[in-house]
Amino acid sequence: MSADHPSAAPMVRFENVRKSYGHLTVLDDLNLDIAPNEKVAIIGPSGSGKTTVLRMLMTLEEVNDGVIWVEGDPLTHMYRDGKLVRANKRHIRQVRSKIGMVFQHFNLFPHMSAVKNCMEAPITVLGLSRDEAYERSRVLLDMVGLGDKLDHYPGQLSGGQKQRVAIARALAMRPKIMLFDEVTSALDPELVGEVLNVIRELGEAHDLTMLMVTHQMGFAKEFADRVCFFYAGKIAEQGTPDAFFGNPQNERTQQFLSAVLEAD
Repeated sequence: MSADHPSAAPMVRFENVRKSYGHLTVLDDLNLDIAPNEKVAIIGPSGSGKTTVLRMLMTLEEVNDGVIWVEGDPLTHMYRDGKLVRANKRHIRQVRSKIGMVFQHFNLFPHMSAVKNCMEAPITVLGLSRDEAYERSRVLLDMVGLGDKLDHYPGQLSGGQKQRVAIARALAMRPKIMLFDEVTSALDPELVGEVLNVIRELGEAHDLTMLMVTHQMGFAKEFADRVCFFYAGKIAEQGTPDAFFGNPQNERTQQFLSAVLEAD
């Protein structure tokens, strides 16, 4: 847990979580607590298990062993007769409603305008009226700098604008936890800054717990309360950005940072 959040009960807890595909172990007995409002950057080489952490938290992947908890409630499991058993779909939907995720490839509905992309889930999942959903979506699109693009379709928007719509769409569900999976890696370099600025402002203005898988080392250093370096399905090293980037202890961390910082 971050030094900035020493006494808070975890918003997210991975307890002895394991994920494998056949003989390939992607996450190996992961234990990780994330405090309310903590901003955690997850970094590491390809295949280290980074994105799997987010996908399991979003229940896009099932755990093989262990339990994921969200705000004290089991996400992957539920209580039945006093025992933890695998969660049913209804329970998963209920707990997952606290979580929003922004993907690498926007995943917008191409036949819907920006505002309708944001309205769809609040209407169908939360039961908001069209007027309520429109007003919520309008405010959020304005917040991410797209107040003049409400009626534009994804095909009329730049990559950075599409990603900002995707962020507004996730926020429209009023999550407590936001997940960002390499949200700038599909963007042209000149568009990266505009998306990172929105995420930076979110972190400053909202009570959100945020997990970000990223290759943007500079942003991770500036934005995060804690950096977790994954290697071979485990957290090889973690710490505050100053300690992690300034004095890494693990040899594999040192090798990774040397390689990516040279590439930058």
